[in-house]
Amino acid sequence: MFKNAIFIFVAMLLVSCGKDPVPKPYGELRLEYPKPQYRKFENNCNYTFEYSDFAKITDAKRPCWYYLNYPKMKAKVFVTYYPIQNDFADHIKEAEKMVYEHTIKASAIDTKSFEYPNKKVYGNFYELKGQSASNLQFYITDSTKHFVTAYLYFNTRPKPDSLAPAVDYIKKDMKHLLDTFEWKK
Repeated sequence: MFKNAIFIFVAMLLVSCGKDPVPKPYGELRLEYPKPQYRKFENNCNYTFEYSDFAKITDAKRPCWYYLNYPKMKAKVFVTYYPIQNDFADHIKEAEKMVYEHTIKASAIDTKSFEYPNKKVYGNFYELKGQSASNLQFYITDSTKHFVTAYLYFNTRPKPDSLAPAVDYIKKDMKHLLDTFEWKK
């Protein structure tokens, strides 16, 4: 009887020392992107800027609207232009509405204002954290004649961890676009 108890105790000890099997999450491919080379975007519109050669520019629905396509990232930055015609406040409200529509999924929204008075370039840059459909947005204006907006979208389900390298890359490109943005005279 004592031998049986020791045998059962040792058997339970050996069986209970193993780890429970836990399913492992699917791994995501970590991508690294080339260092960008910037080129100037020339158009027939009232503005110009520099963009990464990793992106391809295509026309959108209206004149002076463009897509900055990042095909390898399945991403697009949608750039729009509106002339200001006594509706400056409406454009600001619409741009902010586009940002704050994402509060349902965004865990945080970081807003940074910028201004380049010598170029008459003013605006806000928004970074949306979490599972938001659009991770980066901004608007640029001279506050009297011109208003430009831009929104980053991915052609995939929002997965913040997986998209982080692409978002960081495009964020640097968008900031460079802002730094080099100019109104044509």
